[in-house]
Amino acid sequence: MTTASDLVRLGTATLSDALDRLGLPGSAHGIAPLATGQRMAGPAYTVRYVPVGADPGTVGDYLDAVAPGQVVVLDNGGRTDCTVWGDILTAAAHARGIAGTAIHGVCRDVARPLALGYPIYSAGRFMRTGKGRVEVADVETAVTLGDAQVRPGDWVVGDDDGVVVVPAARLDEVLDAATLIDAAEAGIVAALADGMTIAGARERHGYHNLQSHSSQSNSLKSNREGVR
Repeated sequence: MTTASDLVRLGTATLSDALDRLGLPGSAHGIAPLATGQRMAGPAYTVRYVPVGADPGTVGDYLDAVAPGQVVVLDNGGRTDCTVWGDILTAAAHARGIAGTAIHGVCRDVARPLALGYPIYSAGRFMRTGKGRVEVADVETAVTLGDAQVRPGDWVVGDDDGVVVVPAARLDEVLDAATLIDAAEAGIVAALADGMTIAGARERHGYHNLQSHSSQSNSLKSNREGVR
């Protein structure tokens, strides 16, 4: 059974390669970690924001419905002029065991998540509140994160390289491909340490086909045989 630790161990770079191999989107462009060394992985709880209407709504009461181990994914339309995540939400999320937060937009009050080690991934940071500017339009619906789509329950993984989104329905398939890629790359590194040339090590372990969608079936087979 797939766990968050499996996905964190493989890392976003390898998972991104696996998504490429399978012809799937999912690398969230422009979404970066708040701090070096933070990690997160969990199923998405999604929230979509829109500009306020004539009767402004709430910006954050949804958090009561988020389960421990989930990742909060906030779609604020990529806005960088007002935030939808700050000090109170960080404190509550950390206390409840929420895995992290990813924002198509910006965060603020960054001293608290940095002190707590709470993972946040966003398009940046800016101090101005979203209250009176944006409101929650939908929860648990398809949202945008960078240039990736996130649906409720999709797995959201973050590390120093950024964030990838793994579709829930393809999770096992992505994990299998990522595991093979990881093993092949480890084999290349080991071969180089033994004195093999880069060209020879790459050829032995099928490096040039690792992310190839067109040769997926054959390269999966050759990599599986090569790393036994």
